Amino acid sequence: MPFSHSRCVALKVIVLPPSEPVTLDTCDREPIHIPGSIQPHGCLIACDIGLTTIERASANAAAILECEASLPGRSVVDVLGHRLLHDLRNALATTNTASRPALLLDVACGDRMFDIAIHHHKSAVIIEFEPAPSVGQPLHIAREMIGRISDITDVDRLVQRAGRIVSGATGYDRVMIYRFEQDGSGKVVSETKRADLESFLGQYFPASDIPQQARALYLQNTIRVISDADGARVPIEPVLDASGEPLDLSFAHLRSVSPIHCEYLRNMGVGASMSISIILDGMLWGLIACHHYSPRTLPMAQRVAMEVFGEFFSLHLKSLKERRRVAAVAGTREALDRFLILSSHHEDVGELLRQSLHEFSRLLPNDGIGIMFDGKWTGLGATPPDAAVPDVLDFIRTASDGRVWATHALSQKLHEAAAYSDRVSGVLAIPLSQTGSDCLVFFRKELVQTLNWAGNPEKTYETGPLGDRLTPRKSFAIWKETVKGQAQAWADTEREIAEIARMAIVEVVLRHNELMAGERRKSEVRQRMLNQELSHRVKNILAVIKSLVTSPQHHKNTLEDYVATLQGRIEALSIAHDQVVRGDGGGILVDLLEAELQPYRSRASTISLAGPDVWLDSRAFSVLALVFHELATNAAKYGALSVSTGMVTISWTMTEGRGCEILWRESGGPLVDVPLRRGFGSALIERSVPYDLGGESMVRFEASGLEASFRIPLPHVKLTVSSTKAAVAMADNGGAQTGTLRGLDPAVLIVEDQILIALDLEAMLSEEGLSRVSTASSVRQAMAAIEAGAPDLAILDINLGSGNSFPVADELRRRGIPFVFATGYGEGAELPEGLANTLIVRKPYSGKAIVAALVALTETRS
Repeated sequence: MPFSHSRCVALKVIVLPPSEPVTLDTCDREPIHIPGSIQPHGCLIACDIGLTTIERASANAAAILECEASLPGRSVVDVLGHRLLHDLRNALATTNTASRPALLLDVACGDRMFDIAIHHHKSAVIIEFEPAPSVGQPLHIAREMIGRISDITDVDRLVQRAGRIVSGATGYDRVMIYRFEQDGSGKVVSETKRADLESFLGQYFPASDIPQQARALYLQNTIRVISDADGARVPIEPVLDASGEPLDLSFAHLRSVSPIHCEYLRNMGVGASMSISIILDGMLWGLIACHHYSPRTLPMAQRVAMEVFGEFFSLHLKSLKERRRVAAVAGTREALDRFLILSSHHEDVGELLRQSLHEFSRLLPNDGIGIMFDGKWTGLGATPPDAAVPDVLDFIRTASDGRVWATHALSQKLHEAAAYSDRVSGVLAIPLSQTGSDCLVFFRKELVQTLNWAGNPEKTYETGPLGDRLTPRKSFAIWKETVKGQAQAWADTEREIAEIARMAIVEVVLRHNELMAGERRKSEVRQRMLNQELSHRVKNILAVIKSLVTSPQHHKNTLEDYVATLQGRIEALSIAHDQVVRGDGGGILVDLLEAELQPYRSRASTISLAGPDVWLDSRAFSVLALVFHELATNAAKYGALSVSTGMVTISWTMTEGRGCEILWRESGGPLVDVPLRRGFGSALIERSVPYDLGGESMVRFEASGLEASFRIPLPHVKLTVSSTKAAVAMADNGGAQTGTLRGLDPAVLIVEDQILIALDLEAMLSEEGLSRVSTASSVRQAMAAIEAGAPDLAILDINLGSGNSFPVADELRRRGIPFVFATGYGEGAELPEGLANTLIVRKPYSGKAIVAALVALTETRS
């Protein structure tokens, strides 16, 4: 049985003969949607279709709703009151589906607050009540969770990240994501767990572990919670209605749990669980399964957030899978296009096909590949024995009938293949001729030869009355036996790619002489498209240059001056264009100033730059490139940069609500006079920022030197680094700012109680090439991680919710492991005397600040 909710219970218990072994097929014979009971963390009442009379109620309903008498037969309004009944009627009327429950959160019923679910199914209106703790708004929780996966563009990263986010948001000890295969079996593809728990990553389980009717309920109820694996159940009274029918709880949140599944959970020491269905195109793709090792009730508000997150995750996963499929097909076409181009230069098509086997092997995941062409067989990797190849090819020719043909269990189709099924079990054949005598064949090994489960082989489990069948290792063993002689099944996308390959290769074989003309036509189309794009870009650039060429130049005395000025302005545009392209649509202010002033740094005059790291968008970058060019050129001709004693000081600050304020000040140069006439350059300096950016400009001709001030408004600027003073000082004194961790790959331990912050920090370190990063959210987890394998460096959040990380810091110091505190308290953090000199990086921190701190720790340790 897998780690989900195989909800096999009923109004009766099936007793197996002593000689009959325990199998989960028993669940397929039980009506699990009518258990006749609910879980004890809430209560339930069932009313008539008009919502006037209570017909059935759970045995605990009167106590929870604080009613003295038994509820069946009583008026709904007498028990719930007019106001709540009115709200329930409205909720039932506005729900978009008859069976999907409508939810009312934090609602008063008598003197208590409840979360309520109401739905209409068949001839009953079912109302469920659960105590309503204060856990926050579900939409806010869901929005925060969704924001952490919405920008992920890779399926594998999405699956890994989603498990960690659910773990952080719910607090379950273990969160797994497992995927159902085409044959109904499943595999754990992602896991986030407590450090001391055995890993189930890579675990497989057979299709029989989740009965078909349980899978149907997963499609109807996308979230399912088991609050206590001890299996306590509250009966519904009466069990049958007047017509002898039990109450159908298919859509009820509180529906009780299979005793078989509860026994399975108890065998593993699990006290509570939750599952979220992952549904793609109306099919159950997999589950997000959560385990907790003590009883745990997840409030309805959090379940709503998890359900919303699960639906978004399913949509995002579908989108990424489709994107992956499109990319795979596009990559196939590109690879085949290269093959088509190569074929135009080869007269021997057979030799070209054999030389291209390595390229073909990249089209599909495989363990081996071979080609039969003109009676000659060539193979790479895991292929059938040479003596068996003719029989395999004869069988493929008969079975394929000139079309792409595949099987994941060759020994079931060709009995002789059982002798080498460990080496070749999966086959996908692409016929290259109508008769099938020529074909390209992909092979896959037996799946049990390639899997890797990270579980502990020495781990033992407690067993209940039904024996060791209800343990993950027994499920794994049964699955291995079930898929013996089978390979990973060929996906629809892979068959699509194979069909594309077939058409392309057959075209080469049948119409080789026509491909050269076809390739020339394709090349001409591509060339026309390239020429059109180039023409568009050149016209834009020429339009800007035209405005510079035709601008008034009355103050220029010679043609040489005009040409030099025009050349400088075009070079400034070039600098801005290059930086915008390299910087993905913008650039850093100090980089722009360095580029514009670099030609003048060789002189004896002094240039000083001071200010924070400020990012300019592409528009501001281009405008300021021209402005700074004009200022620098004028300073070199007439101002402070024209003499050896001159000095140019440029400073800038970010002001809340106003943006970036820049001050250009010249001193020590020739005496400055106010010009009698303003030229095009002066107009650029004074009017570009207000006109193009909506900012402010001011130029003052002081006798001691020109001063210019600019204000760039917030839409065009932002701070890019939030480093601490300690990190800045460290960079200045130790040179850590230019250091790097690339190539060192130290093991880094992150101790952070906020999962979202920990994920961001992991991403920062990953971008720096650090792959050995582990996280812990508490002192206990951190100590266990250190004991399991001491890190080289550590990043500690001071405040860990109910405690702090000082015990971890003491242990790291005892072991001689350097660490840094990362905290929102900054320099104001109160540290114990022994830790007072520890480096602190203030939140929110940047990757630059963190890396600088870690580089300093590395150098200190060295």
